[in-house]
Amino acid sequence: MEEAYKNYVVFYEDTIYTTVTADPNIVSDWISAIMHFHRYKLYNLVVGLDICIGNRCLIYQIIYSTNRFPQSLIDFLSNDDFTFVGVDVQSDFNALKTDYEMTCNPRAVVLRMLAASTLGRADLNQAGLKTLVGLVLGKEMDTSKRVRTSNWDTRWLTDEQVNYGELRVH
Repeated sequence: MEEAYKNYVVFYEDTIYTTVTADPNIVSDWISAIMHFHRYKLYNLVVGLDICIGNRCLIYQIIYSTNRFPQSLIDFLSNDDFTFVGVDVQSDFNALKTDYEMTCNPRAVVLRMLAASTLGRADLNQAGLKTLVGLVLGKEMDTSKRVRTSNWDTRWLTDEQVNYGELRVH
């Protein structure tokens, strides 16, 4: 039985739609839909690890999946045409390799390093998401420590966790 729940959050002028699941079939369906929807823009896609393309996000709960990494996900993460962007995205890929022995060699852009080199500020190499969003986008983001450090291993994430997850990768 396919299990997933959907949520959305409005962040300034953007509405972000998120699917939360542990079902590899839903992951494959999500990737197929995104690939079709963005078929004319595939070479310009920028995605996050919790996977967000445009205003469509996927939170894949690996810990509850019977098939940890469907082939569609491995192919997606290994696609040289995509660039994965995140505050410290390379560490995320390293954790997947360490924790789950998932091997893929994605093209990654670490936002901390990009902001530091672009703005000529070495201190940004240690900046967090809230700082980067404020400085680069000029937007304020709530990154409550209570939500960030809450139990993300739970089967059903709270609305606050899903909202944070959406904003983190958007």
